[in-house]
Amino acid sequence: TRPPDVAIVASAYNRTITDHMLEGAVREYEAAGGKAGDLAIIEAPGAYELPLLAMEAALIKGVRGVVALGCVVRGETDHDRYIAEAITRGLMDVALDTGVPVGFGVLTVNTVEQAVARSGGRDGTGTGNKGNEAMRAVLESIAAIDAIAEAGESGRLRGLRLALAGMAGDKAARGTGRGGARATTRKKAG
Repeated sequence: TRPPDVAIVASAYNRTITDHMLEGAVREYEAAGGKAGDLAIIEAPGAYELPLLAMEAALIKGVRGVVALGCVVRGETDHDRYIAEAITRGLMDVALDTGVPVGFGVLTVNTVEQAVARSGGRDGTGTGNKGNEAMRAVLESIAAIDAIAEAGESGRLRGLRLALAGMAGDKAARGTGRGGARATTRKKAG
C-alpha cells in the first residue's frame, strides 16, 4: 500500500542539519512504501517561515500531512526562544486549523553538537534523526485519523481503541507498511 501524499517544508537555515533531517524524513517515507519523487519538498528561507509555508502546503488538494523541519540554536540573546515559541505555536495552529497533521521536526538546541546528534550524526544516517521521527508521526497520525473516520462511519466509534505502532520505536509493530495505526473495538465493562 502506498503511503498518503505528504509535503515536507525544510528550513534552508542551518542547512547541514536540516538536509540530514530531510534525508531521514525521505528514508522513513520510503520505508513506509512511498517513493521520494512522490513527496512535495518545499524550502523555507528560515525556521520562522515554516508555519506559513506549512499552511500553504496543507491547503494543497490531496496533501494529507506536512513535515516541518528546522533547527534553532541558542544564541547569546533570547531571540532563539521567541523564534522557537512562534514556530511551535504556528505549526500547531496549522494542524488544528486545517485538520492536516504536521510533524514537528524543529530542533531547539543549545549547541550545534546537539543538533548534529538529533539529525542522525555527522553523516545523517545514525540513530536519533528527528526527520525520521517527524515523518513517522505524520504517517501514524494520518492512519489514526483514517481509522477514527472509518469507525465513525461504520457506527463503531463506541469502545474504539486505537493503537499506534512505532511511536515508542517498536519497529516490529510497524510492519504494516503505512506507519501502522490499528483500530480495535472492545466492549466496555459493566
